[in-house]
Amino acid sequence: MPKYKAAGMTRRELYEHQQRRRSLIIAGISTICVVVTIIFLVPLAPGWEKVQKSFFNGAVLTKTFPKLLDAFRVNIMIFAWSAPAIAILGLMIALARDAKSPALFPLRIFGAAFTDIFRGVPVILTVYLIGFGIPGLGLPRPWNSPFIWGSLALILTYSAYVAEIFRAGIDSVHPSQRSAALSLGLSERQVMKDVILPQAIRNVVPSQMNMLIALQKDVSLLSFIGPVEIFRQAGVYKSLFANFTPYVGAAIIFLIVTIPATRYADYLMARQMRERR
Repeated sequence: MPKYKAAGMTRRELYEHQQRRRSLIIAGISTICVVVTIIFLVPLAPGWEKVQKSFFNGAVLTKTFPKLLDAFRVNIMIFAWSAPAIAILGLMIALARDAKSPALFPLRIFGAAFTDIFRGVPVILTVYLIGFGIPGLGLPRPWNSPFIWGSLALILTYSAYVAEIFRAGIDSVHPSQRSAALSLGLSERQVMKDVILPQAIRNVVPSQMNMLIALQKDVSLLSFIGPVEIFRQAGVYKSLFANFTPYVGAAIIFLIVTIPATRYADYLMARQMRERR
């Protein structure tokens, strides 16, 4: 009896299994070659000792890393209250753009203008305009806080992108489902709430995960208007020690958080592709 039949595999499955194994072996060998080449060649560069001292100083990293972790809590705090607001506002903008009633046409215009403006203006410029402009009105404490207006700048910017992702998810649901639901006597509101949105939200989860990862990183842009989060704290230590290693420490902390989230987003996308097949 052939081996592949004994293993309960068809000839095609056996071939695909062998190809995957072969690809993994080649990928592993090529990765090892690249890593070994970098390890041996980079130290041969003329300025490597200076770079190592300025960017990879173990003593400086040991002293600053705990404080950078403390500062990262500010990033997490801003992210924690911004993410839900972005999801809600983004969904509202997407629903406004998808409104079918002629009476709601102004909402569609508003949704289109909102997404055009906040996707067209760079995030850092929005942070500057709102973070410095609104407190400049002379508002009393705590309403002049850079935490509030910096967070608002992120919420407005990311809501525009999230709204477009939600809208793409809504458009991905076949129009026949809307027609079938309407023919059963459901109202437009019921169709959207019970038929369209559950499928649309499920379809866009991987894309929204990528937006959450980007948001976590862009929280550091608020350092330009005052909050002492991880990027600003790294800058303080850079000046104190005359060394760039604190920035490397901040990068490590971001990687610890974002790499697992990125891999999870990739897993969700791969699972979604398998389900569609």
